[in-house]
Amino acid sequence: MTAGSAHLNAQTPLTPAIQAWEMYLNDQGRSPNTVKAFLSDIRILTEFLPPDRSLGAITTEDLNRYFDWMEKERGVPCSPKTLARRITSTKSFFRWLHQFGVLLIDPGEKVPNRSVLSPLPTVLTDEEMQAALDAANKHRTDKKPDARLFALLSLLLTTAVKKSECLGIHLNHIELDDPEGPYVFIRYASPANRYKERKIPLTDEWIEAYHEYVAQYEPVDQLFPWSPRRLEYLLEDIGEEAGFKKHLSFDMCRWTSVLVDFKNGMEHDRIRQKLGISKIQWREIRMKLRKLSREE
Repeated sequence: MTAGSAHLNAQTPLTPAIQAWEMYLNDQGRSPNTVKAFLSDIRILTEFLPPDRSLGAITTEDLNRYFDWMEKERGVPCSPKTLARRITSTKSFFRWLHQFGVLLIDPGEKVPNRSVLSPLPTVLTDEEMQAALDAANKHRTDKKPDARLFALLSLLLTTAVKKSECLGIHLNHIELDDPEGPYVFIRYASPANRYKERKIPLTDEWIEAYHEYVAQYEPVDQLFPWSPRRLEYLLEDIGEEAGFKKHLSFDMCRWTSVLVDFKNGMEHDRIRQKLGISKIQWREIRMKLRKLSREE
């Protein structure tokens, strides 16, 4: 559904336009949570503007005053992160109206974004990363050899996959005989997340540990058929054996992996694709990687 097919024009009031936008978002296959968040954000505008204000009468100045009101006068707490999200939602709504010809001028275009950076993540130094790998590797030569810890840690530090993605890897997602090199295929069941799917190269070192691990544990379908908490414990065990005061985690491995890529000069778009994130999400990630790189 387009804005035009919903019979919207510049004289239409705000509420019917919001209803049309909801149908549009659903038609685009957006997740229910995303649609709910967008609608919740934009409906606050109906509290601020007069009920008879038409779409074409809404100006950039109106929207700027609206966000000042939301931040300082509404009387409902609005954190910087929430405000930034609501600005993004509102700009998306008016951009949609403009793109489909309902509005000749987009009043949200010149509304400034509010960028809110969350705290910098904790990462491993090069020395800590090697200490963790050494600690995990020692288990491969125990009296009862165990390659599981190294296979898990090395995979995370090589691929930068998230915990949920790691749990979603099945044996048939690992391709070792491709002419262009071995890789793991990160897949998603939901069509809405297909843009996150990607093939990430694997190292010879990991493949060797993988063969040992498969021979020892004989997984049938899922690569690591344990609960998320059990895998978290394994990482914590590695960190303790390596002498860390920090808690080794999935997120720490993910950030460490791409920080190494960033410092080694990997093309930024390749890092973004490795993470499976959008260009908009990459902006904040890139800023954090720059800060982390400088701090080291």
